[in-house]
Amino acid sequence: MQPAQDSLIGDIYEPVMVHEPEVRTSPFIFASPHSGRCYEDGFLKQACAPLTVLRRSEDAYVDQFFSCVTELGASFVEAVFPRAFVDPNRGPDELDARLFDGVPAAGFAPPNARTSAGLGVIPRLAADGRSIHPGKIDYCEGRRRLDAYYRPYHEALKNQIRQIVDQFGHAVLIDCHSMPSSSGRGADIVLGDRFGASCGRNLINHAEAYFKSLGFAVTRNRPYAGGYTTEHYGQPLIGVHVMQVEINRGLYLHEADVQPSSNMANLTERLQTWAKSMIYTEHTGRLAAE
Repeated sequence: MQPAQDSLIGDIYEPVMVHEPEVRTSPFIFASPHSGRCYEDGFLKQACAPLTVLRRSEDAYVDQFFSCVTELGASFVEAVFPRAFVDPNRGPDELDARLFDGVPAAGFAPPNARTSAGLGVIPRLAADGRSIHPGKIDYCEGRRRLDAYYRPYHEALKNQIRQIVDQFGHAVLIDCHSMPSSSGRGADIVLGDRFGASCGRNLINHAEAYFKSLGFAVTRNRPYAGGYTTEHYGQPLIGVHVMQVEINRGLYLHEADVQPSSNMANLTERLQTWAKSMIYTEHTGRLAAE
């Protein structure tokens, strides 16, 4: 697999890429919903925020950290489209009514903290609080984005979970993200399991212990307990375990211009070592068991 090295502008023919191992030997799925950096040309032409600002919403290059997992018998699912365009870690009805013209009477969830902050499934604001669009957009455009981008991503996740549960009796989804260095409260890694609701204890205990053994400062659930993916798919009582991983961007990124720092290669090696530990321990120790 060769992930895109930088942002691309133009038509997006494949909104989600599912990378499967030649032989599946692991119940793990690694997913990267926010590292997409392919931008529709039409979107950029009408956006009032420049590309450099839009890109700060990306979980930049997180896809490259975990691209190795297919060689270890696990799956890797990545969104190709950018988070500033559609955010697949939101519910499909988390729509900010302030963004749209032609709003129907139904179809919107009540406002919550995310939509009120302009960070719904179709974001209104960029990472620095700047408006993405010069004004309202047509509601039909919002629906187009959901149908063409959001839904294929979640269909891919559901298909992977279904296939893996059928094969192994359980599935483990690692939802991979990065966080601004200013928001991590001193943590290098934040693990989210919805305060114990989305995955078994063995999984998150091992994840935390191994990260610490690699020299990372780790916290759980604060400030990030998990988003829509963790909440929606995590059902450990029926064998579907979901854990969110947030990586401090200051460890590998020049955040202002969204370019990798000299620490990128070292961090990639350490994160891949962690991923191998998760997968190999599952082979022998059943991490998904309580």
